[in-house]
Amino acid sequence: MGSSSTHKKKSGQQSARQVIDSLLTHRINTLTELCRAERFAAAAETAEEAQAFQQPMTSAWDYYVSSNQMLTELRGLTPSYPFSGDVYAYAQELVRNDPKANRSWNFAWLVLQKIVDENLISTYAEIEANKPEMWTGMQPTSEQIQQLANCFMYEWSNAVQRMLQHWQVPPVWC
Repeated sequence: MGSSSTHKKKSGQQSARQVIDSLLTHRINTLTELCRAERFAAAAETAEEAQAFQQPMTSAWDYYVSSNQMLTELRGLTPSYPFSGDVYAYAQELVRNDPKANRSWNFAWLVLQKIVDENLISTYAEIEANKPEMWTGMQPTSEQIQQLANCFMYEWSNAVQRMLQHWQVPPVWC
């Protein structure tokens, strides 16, 4: 039984090292994969193992957002009304300047939460709907602009909520 226990511990350490290496080299760089790695890290068997995940996990989430992989995934969820890069950039800026942002290691979650908390979708949906390039030369009525803004809001909000559903519990420090 001791041999089996030792083998299990060594294979668990090896798996943890493999996940950490994948985080550091950005081989794990999708929302689903990062959430899976986050759950794996949360199940660490020792304090030392949990500590080993902190920097790589934080770095991987930062890279996921900063490399625009998260924006790409948001746009994959919003095919009819592609998610606004302006909302995305502004939310990142707000998080980076928020002194309370250190409450979580998860930059993606913080950005998504900031989009919701600051009501950025409705603000930017109206800005986007008012852009002349949305109307290819025609002069839209205020009702048409509002209708387009509502379409942006609906699709963008659903995408953000779908991403936030990956966390049953907010990824914050206890």
